[in-house]
Amino acid sequence: MDALLEDQTPLEDKALLEDNDLLEDKALEDSLAESLADVMPDTKTVSEDEFVEVVGGALEAVGGTLLFKMRVENEGEGQHVAAASVGDGGNRQFLLLTLPTGGGHLKVETASRSSNPVAGIAAAYAGLMDAFKAAA
Repeated sequence: MDALLEDQTPLEDKALLEDNDLLEDKALEDSLAESLADVMPDTKTVSEDEFVEVVGGALEAVGGTLLFKMRVENEGEGQHVAAASVGDGGNRQFLLLTLPTGGGHLKVETASRSSNPVAGIAAAYAGLMDAFKAAA
């Protein structure tokens, strides 16, 4: 009986850790989205410069770093997309920020929870930049 309980405990602990990670991801997304609410432009069409300004201000508020930005077509709609990192080392998380070029709401999500294909590039890009810094 004790062996059965010992076998179940790591699984229960793993489930609790995964739930905690999801809560931390959601809290980070919400925090960044709140900081963006004050700096969003009121214009209908959002230029790349406006997008960069909004993302830069939001990342500054949470101590994040912009990794890259691009404009992409997603399901026939133009979008500004930015990838960012928050934290250091093992605590580093990657964020994806998207905004339709025609205006609308800025979507902030952790790259691990995003279904956007660009999300997969964030961690790889950060790893490449880390390697360049180490080589310099």
